[in-house]
Amino acid sequence: MMMRNSLLTVLGSVMLLGAALPAQAESVLRVGLGADPDMLDPHLARTYYGRFVFASLCDRLVDVDENLKVVPGLAKAWSWSEDGKTLTMDLREGVTFHDGEKFDAAAAKFSLDRALTLPGSLRKSEISSIESVEVSGPLQIKLHLKTPDSALLMQLTDRAGAMLAPVAAKKADFAAHPVCSGPYKFDSRVSQDRIVLSRFDNYWNKGAYHFDKVIYLPIPDASVRLANLRAGDLDLTEGIAASDVKTVEADNKLHLAKVTGLGYQGITFNINNGNVPANDPFKDARVREAFSLAIDREALNQVVFEGLYAPANQAFSPVSPYHVKLPVPPRDVEKAKALLQAAGVKTPITVSLLVPNNPTSQQVGQVLQAMTAEAGFNVNLQMTEFATLLDRQQSGNFQLSYSGWSGRPDPDGSIFGFINSKGTLNDGRYSNPQVDEWLTQARLHNDPATRQALYEKVVKQLQTDMPIAYLYFEPRLFGMNKKVQGFKPYPDGIVRLAGLSLAN
Repeated sequence: MMMRNSLLTVLGSVMLLGAALPAQAESVLRVGLGADPDMLDPHLARTYYGRFVFASLCDRLVDVDENLKVVPGLAKAWSWSEDGKTLTMDLREGVTFHDGEKFDAAAAKFSLDRALTLPGSLRKSEISSIESVEVSGPLQIKLHLKTPDSALLMQLTDRAGAMLAPVAAKKADFAAHPVCSGPYKFDSRVSQDRIVLSRFDNYWNKGAYHFDKVIYLPIPDASVRLANLRAGDLDLTEGIAASDVKTVEADNKLHLAKVTGLGYQGITFNINNGNVPANDPFKDARVREAFSLAIDREALNQVVFEGLYAPANQAFSPVSPYHVKLPVPPRDVEKAKALLQAAGVKTPITVSLLVPNNPTSQQVGQVLQAMTAEAGFNVNLQMTEFATLLDRQQSGNFQLSYSGWSGRPDPDGSIFGFINSKGTLNDGRYSNPQVDEWLTQARLHNDPATRQALYEKVVKQLQTDMPIAYLYFEPRLFGMNKKVQGFKPYPDGIVRLAGLSLAN
């Protein structure tokens, strides 16, 4: 890390020297991230941190504003058929991809078809309601659906709606050289060190973007990110630690921005993914519930997060209109022991828990380790780099894993992929046909009250089935140099660069 700090200091010094040069000097924004993103292919990626990069690299068909309302992106207008089974989208003219290829209806169809058919696509279940994509004009597409899907438009505001350059996306190395149509194009990447994007001079809305380069710097340790921010080696960083909030607020060179987020963190149990032994105790829902009951979520919040987070028992944040008003069960060690006894489990039971290799996550892991030990769980913490943790989850090479989701404005985006038996993010391979039916029905209805009732059934069922032990909801905390102007925090936690600038 000393080498990283020295490198950043040198980089910062070069930039400061450059500020005194004539107008041709490059303007650079340096953004700190909590971990290195995984592959830069929107259809295969799954990290929160990758979404920061995609927000600048890949325009989507639609986007959300700071109030989580759907707004135009590369689709300037859209309309639904009366039966809710055809979505017509009119596309923006004069748009080109970074390699010069033209964006049109055929290119839009290519991207959506790829999201649906690419082997390993994590977007498939998000837009699985699409039966076919029709090119109905040079700049118009029609999405024909198998069934009405109230969540589809919101899914298209994220990676499922990212538009990729067809020629480049057909190449095997696309993830190493991504080509989209966003305000910034891919320049270079050094794994675990930086991702560099350069201004795309032919961008259709170029005037809204004010930096020649954007450098994303993964620094897992929140205290080190803050030190780099205070030293001037970062301009902006996500993930200010709760324990550092007062430090940022007291620094007259820095500014703190915060917003209640949509995301959660929890423990995913591997029920049936990969080579799970037939006698693995966590196949029994009573054992999973016992592990959850051994956790004091409010104490975890106070010890690790200075009381700034909110205990969780579901995927829907309190800011979501679909949040189910269901009390978070208090810690109950005796009930946990009784459940283990009923399941025929002899204690202590040895458990392996994957944990991201950053200090905050390690502290969470240690608190969980101590709490669950009182119920009879002997937890071994397996610290690993975050992208590796996700790879292991996806392949089934885990028993328990501490991870989460950054949340989506539509509730379907925060639960379907993780809980539906065919969900592409269902790493534990949980399966309950009744829950599948409720989740599918919630996609078919536009009436919020109908959807709310269905999601309430799902949330209540998951209290017993416990495929994920939800732990807490996290606010989005951003620290930045006061020279950064025009920043707006979004509840989805993603930094948008439109209108952002650095004061002289």
